[in-house]
Amino acid sequence: MKRVVITGMGGVTPIGNQWDEIETALKGGRNAVRRMPEWDYFSSLHTRLACPLPEFTLPREYPRKKTRSMGLVSMYSVRASEMALADAGLLGDASIADGRMGVAYGSSSGSVQPIRAFGTMLETGSMQDVTSNSYVQMMPHTTAVNVSLFWDLKGRIVPTSCACASGSQAIGYAYEAIATGKQTLMLAGGAEELSGPAVAVFDTLYATSTRNDEPELTPRPFDAARDGLVVGEGAATLVLEEYEHARARGAAIHAEIVGFGCNSDGAHMTQPTAETMARAMQFALDDALLPPTAIAYVNAHGTSTDRGDIAESVATAQVFGSRMPISSLKSYIGHTLGACGAIEAWWTIEMMKRNWYAPTLNLTNVDPACAPLDYIAGEGRAIDAGYVMSNNFAFGGINTSLIFKRVQ
Repeated sequence: MKRVVITGMGGVTPIGNQWDEIETALKGGRNAVRRMPEWDYFSSLHTRLACPLPEFTLPREYPRKKTRSMGLVSMYSVRASEMALADAGLLGDASIADGRMGVAYGSSSGSVQPIRAFGTMLETGSMQDVTSNSYVQMMPHTTAVNVSLFWDLKGRIVPTSCACASGSQAIGYAYEAIATGKQTLMLAGGAEELSGPAVAVFDTLYATSTRNDEPELTPRPFDAARDGLVVGEGAATLVLEEYEHARARGAAIHAEIVGFGCNSDGAHMTQPTAETMARAMQFALDDALLPPTAIAYVNAHGTSTDRGDIAESVATAQVFGSRMPISSLKSYIGHTLGACGAIEAWWTIEMMKRNWYAPTLNLTNVDPACAPLDYIAGEGRAIDAGYVMSNNFAFGGINTSLIFKRVQ
């Protein structure tokens, strides 16, 4: 098996696109939640909260021939990929277009506007808003395809449209493609665009926060007073590379991926199962040939939902015991759905590089139903970690776990 390292990282998020501004927000205890008055239009929607990107525009030099097939979610993914490629020193490099680089990328779904166009067609019979690009903008694999086409990638393509595990599953499958010698380089990540329908999915399950007049106080992962999640948007991309290839070209290495676990609950569409969550973490440990004691920090999925937080904490304690430091980055930017696994992997690696880990915002009183763990709250934590884990769990009972190794 070949070693797999991360040589590039980049993304667009509600609290910034560069690590220095993101770190400032994390250390300042500032979240991106805001009230969405435009959602008053949805009369039956309980929540009015979200974490939108503050501003987003594509660079002017992007050719129309390539952008016309993109909805907003694909624009996010392509822009994040450009930033990651630049960080890796691979923009314009021949190796990304000669078949050595593949792509693994995902989102919960495609863009919303073309779905509206097809809905109008079904409702009225009019195809006025349907164009030749409508389907490719809304199809579930639109992010993977547009990233591949925009950067002329000719390696294998792995679309991962699996809700909240899309980004982490993409990273895991990209890691396996390189580790087994199928590819030398992979772009891997996830993206999501904000929309009323995406929020309604959780609202109908009574899983959204309704602290509509207190956006700064929610979400509250693991807190006894939590009342649901807040949906966000964004994208992140990692450049994965075979270790010897990275060394030969003198690439800077952010971290090494040493373990990946993925499985299914096989039980319920929306209710998580602690036993299989724990098994996914153990699969990642087994893949990395590590004991649980080697992991110094766990980045939690931590959505701030009632059953999700409890099941995840029980699973984590089952594998690691009560000693494990843990926090949820969703307390800053909400649940970015298909993007969360990639954004959280990126941020977890950045924190590992600096020996500093962000606390869970708004965690003032841990729910006694959650398992005993070392919940990082209030202030951030200095931890000298050699290995860290990042976990994500999705609708359909899809569980993912990634282990990153610090590079000295």
